[in-house]
Amino acid sequence: MSSHPFKTSYYDYVLPKNLIAQYPTAIRDESRLLVLHKKNSEIEHRKFHEITEYLNCGDVLVLNDTKVIPAKIVGSKTTGGKVEALIIKEIEDGIWEMLLKSNSKLKENETLHFDDNSAKGRIVCHNKNGSFTIEFKNSKKFKEVLKNTGNMPLPPYIKRNPGNESLRMLDKKRYQTVYAKKLGAVAAPTAGLHFTENLLERIAAKGIKIAYITLHVGLGTFKPVKAEYLTQHTMHKEFYFVPKNTIDTINEARSLGRKVIATGTTTCRALETIANNGTIKESAGWTDLFIYPPYRFGLTDSLITNFHLQRTSLILLVSAFAGRENTLNSYEAAKNLRYRFFSYGDCMLIL
Repeated sequence: MSSHPFKTSYYDYVLPKNLIAQYPTAIRDESRLLVLHKKNSEIEHRKFHEITEYLNCGDVLVLNDTKVIPAKIVGSKTTGGKVEALIIKEIEDGIWEMLLKSNSKLKENETLHFDDNSAKGRIVCHNKNGSFTIEFKNSKKFKEVLKNTGNMPLPPYIKRNPGNESLRMLDKKRYQTVYAKKLGAVAAPTAGLHFTENLLERIAAKGIKIAYITLHVGLGTFKPVKAEYLTQHTMHKEFYFVPKNTIDTINEARSLGRKVIATGTTTCRALETIANNGTIKESAGWTDLFIYPPYRFGLTDSLITNFHLQRTSLILLVSAFAGRENTLNSYEAAKNLRYRFFSYGDCMLIL
């Protein structure tokens, strides 16, 4: 392995497949928590509900309130042929970008039927990136169909039998944070999956401020970094919004010397995007910020994050925050104790 700090392979690790979590823990906050003290490299092993012991009165816990779209849906052509759709994003009301799979060629202006014809969409165009733009005249009806018949866009390493209705309903509940509010993500902000309503109440009762940002997690979150060197990678774009009340809460805490704890790499990216804008103020837009070592963090003091796939922007962000050696050593410790990895897996708190 090369020791060049900008070489993608420098951040590789090996993971046994049996450590990839296929199901969530029975209780959200009973997942395991690896606590890494990055300054002295000390590691502790706790349960997630014990995270309150590491948060102090006046600190700010920042959560991503995006809501996952049940983005996998099956429709049909007018001829009756099956069409499998995966939503990428809602471009504007009634207009969606999707990936479509069909045994026959799909044409512009062709009508697609969903939920026994209760929602109809027209193919507007086939985009250069391979996706399709679809227009629904009755936007409200299509959203109802999505809610009722759509399946959660689980990552490819989580295996499911399409006919298992109980697992389908489990995923609809558990591949979503308890505070999800703004529909728009096609992947869950997984660090937030460990929180329960009760745990959030305990955190607030301790005097810790809870603030929200929105970052709609896109399919690019699973995109591997294929470039040999990190500097050659093109980062995907994701929509974010950081409201004024969150900015005010953060600024007040920082003026008092308190810490900002980012829940997940998505929250961290949103916070660091506004930190890089020069002025810390309410902000909305598209971010393609690619965080990798030796990035200097402007707003994030502590980070809650799951264990991530190698060669993704996520593990590189964690390596930038904790340091490469700390990160890979923590992953080895987690492997040795059979922590559960990836979206439905266990969690880290980096202090």
